[in-house]
Amino acid sequence: MNTTKTEEQFKHVMQECHDLFAGKLHDYGASWRMLRPSSLTDQLYIKAKRIRSLEIKKTSLVGEGIRPEFIALINYGIIGLIQLEQGFADHTDMSPDEALRLYERHAAESLQLMLKKNHDYDEAWRSMRVSSYTDFILTKIQRVKEIEDLNGETLVSEGIASNYMDIINYAVFGAIKLAEDKE
Repeated sequence: MNTTKTEEQFKHVMQECHDLFAGKLHDYGASWRMLRPSSLTDQLYIKAKRIRSLEIKKTSLVGEGIRPEFIALINYGIIGLIQLEQGFADHTDMSPDEALRLYERHAAESLQLMLKKNHDYDEAWRSMRVSSYTDFILTKIQRVKEIEDLNGETLVSEGIASNYMDIINYAVFGAIKLAEDKE
């Protein structure tokens, strides 16, 4: 399998996400620092549910399609990783430069996880349907909700950060597949 192509495509999508994140940092600052974990989880849920709704209905009355929602899931997933690490704040307490530095570190960690899993799973994601990524993301979000309800105290499961990274990776795969479908 050609994992080099996957790595290049992953990096391309992540650059697109980074550019959008940087633009929003310019416009809004790091206002997302105020999101508590449950609110962030609900934001991820809203985006994933919209994707599922559009997949089923096959039409959007708002005009934005599925791919922008995958991009949003990636960015909110990275925000989630930052929030887990830093905690939430009562005000914007982070400069755009600091936010971008943390964003880039977590994006790089997500890439490394994808490369390891892609090696082990042998590019299986390429044979999957985009709707499966959506369902897996919704499942991961539900798991995060359950772990939040347990105050992070799991017995045998991976924690919230692992689920966020999986959400990011499935969303990147969705963005890649949808871009390939347009070609």
